[in-house]
Amino acid sequence: MSTYNYMTQEGYDKLKAELTHLKTDGRKEAAAAIAEAREKGDLSENAEYDAAKDAQGLLEAKINGLEKSMANARIISVDDIDTSRVSILSKVKMENVVSKKTFEYKLVSETEASIKEKKISINSPIGQGLLGKEVGEIAEVQTPKGTIKFKILDISI
Repeated sequence: MSTYNYMTQEGYDKLKAELTHLKTDGRKEAAAAIAEAREKGDLSENAEYDAAKDAQGLLEAKINGLEKSMANARIISVDDIDTSRVSILSKVKMENVVSKKTFEYKLVSETEASIKEKKISINSPIGQGLLGKEVGEIAEVQTPKGTIKFKILDISI
């Protein structure tokens, strides 16, 4: 895994907004849930208190993860992208060699990946298989069910 987390300005801003929300509203909500559970009596047998403390721990872990992502973030612009080879922020049109189905995905950082938006991580098996390929080349992607071959049809931004 790379030491840098490459992302767009839009992705960075979205991450920053989520982090701000978690640090302010998220922490307030977690503290309120703990306080409410604490008022219900004996803490040694209070499952609600334990659940609130666990939720607070998960919140802090998520905040820590987002802070690490932002600390290692490198903002890249579409103007910096070379469309002769597949790289981060490339939109790749490809065809499954066996089924002849065509797919189009944009390669993004892990934090920006979203299958609904047809954005896949460059660290995913498909992303790794596509990186560096040119139009016309065959990308071999290792999956748990075996190797899948994709022909690169087009690379754009």
